[in-house]
Amino acid sequence: MYHVADVHIGKRVRERRLALGMSQIVLGEELGVSYQQVQKYETGANRISGSRLWEISLILKAPVASFFEGLQDGDAPTGDEDEESGPPLGRSALELARAVNAIHDDEVKTQILRLAKAYARAS
Repeated sequence: MYHVADVHIGKRVRERRLALGMSQIVLGEELGVSYQQVQKYETGANRISGSRLWEISLILKAPVASFFEGLQDGDAPTGDEDEESGPPLGRSALELARAVNAIHDDEVKTQILRLAKAYARAS
């Protein structure tokens, strides 16, 4: 049974890795583990130890605390993913977010968001 905290932390690792455009293979090589092990970390199938999370935070250039953001007190073990946060973001969603974030004009960002929401409602 997966624990919701392990799933959440793994999801945050995956999101950060993809935001940097890093593959599981590269992260695994940096950690000295296989890409399959990285997959297990990211799904929550294998827990990430404190020292390993520290290494991951250094490689992904993110504070350790960022992997816990959004985790609620009292979350219980579950076989399902966290319903509140939804499914993990895919590569294309993170690439889109990174591209939109690079735009300096806030009005353009707002219009892109409105367009995306309109398409989502229509589908």
